[in-house]
Amino acid sequence: MMRAAVLVEPGRFEIQARPIPKPGRDEVLIKVAQAGVCGADLHIFNGHYAADSLPMIPGYEFTGTIAAVGPGVTGLPSGGKAVVDMNIGCGRCFWCRRNEILNCPDMRQMGITMDGAFAEYIAVPARLVIPAPDDIPFGVFSLTEPLACVVRAARKSDITFGQSVVVIGAGPVGNLHVQLLRASGAAPIIVTDLSDDRIAIALDCGTDIGVTDPAQLQQAVVDATGGRGADVVIESVGNPTLYREALRLMRKGGHLAAFGLTGPGETLALPILDTILQENSVKRSVAGMGQDMHDALTLLVHGRIRIAPFTRASYPLAEIQPAFETIADRPKDLKTQIVLAA
Repeated sequence: MMRAAVLVEPGRFEIQARPIPKPGRDEVLIKVAQAGVCGADLHIFNGHYAADSLPMIPGYEFTGTIAAVGPGVTGLPSGGKAVVDMNIGCGRCFWCRRNEILNCPDMRQMGITMDGAFAEYIAVPARLVIPAPDDIPFGVFSLTEPLACVVRAARKSDITFGQSVVVIGAGPVGNLHVQLLRASGAAPIIVTDLSDDRIAIALDCGTDIGVTDPAQLQQAVVDATGGRGADVVIESVGNPTLYREALRLMRKGGHLAAFGLTGPGETLALPILDTILQENSVKRSVAGMGQDMHDALTLLVHGRIRIAPFTRASYPLAEIQPAFETIADRPKDLKTQIVLAA
């Protein structure tokens, strides 16, 4: 048997004893070492997302060791460290072949549409397991999935040297955006957030300009971009009002990188004529998958990401309920980690 944190209803976890999964054909059993808490996990906890999946074991930003392999699995030795791509597509359809797995008709996601990794063990498809170096701590690898999401967003945004970028939201994902933008040569990087603590972290991670007063944001962008507006604006909060603000912050011919998830009924009105005449665009991205995961792991292994701001808050599985309940009160903790094994 194993321990698992089961979200039995919105706002309430139970630590339950569950049978340890047995890996089937082409599956791998992962002994979970650590799993990060994502914004989507909070939406599920608060009843805003995936309510039809409850009761469920959430969690998908995880790393661990290969505990056993099922029939047909080769090249993944037991005992090695690994990370896992949470997105399970059929692997054969038009969208899977293009690494657009979220559009696969048979797509499933660990911790969202099926049991995830807030448990001591999880069985996963072997093709989604990515071996990781044994000499690097699990705390580094647990950032692979959120970083993969940002890697994918950066690719879709085509950001390059000297482009001005505004990042709306200095939470965990916003700060990862900042670090990849810095590595990509974007300049200046302007970040806005209501939290002084999170802006301070963003400045430490490479932001050029931090803005906490919404009334000053437009002028700050105008001043920093020669009056044009930003080449790219990344909305990483998921607030319809902030999406509308993003459109006002970008220059003619610029584009909005839509990243933050809103409620299912929210809409964004685009001025069609201006969008056409000014050649503005909206580029969308939400999850990292496939090669994005491999590239994110490579960045982490080679020290391209400053991980200290994401590793300050760790809770054992038994304390997952207070860990979730206090996240909003801990803005300095960019990422909360649930630790299951050393």
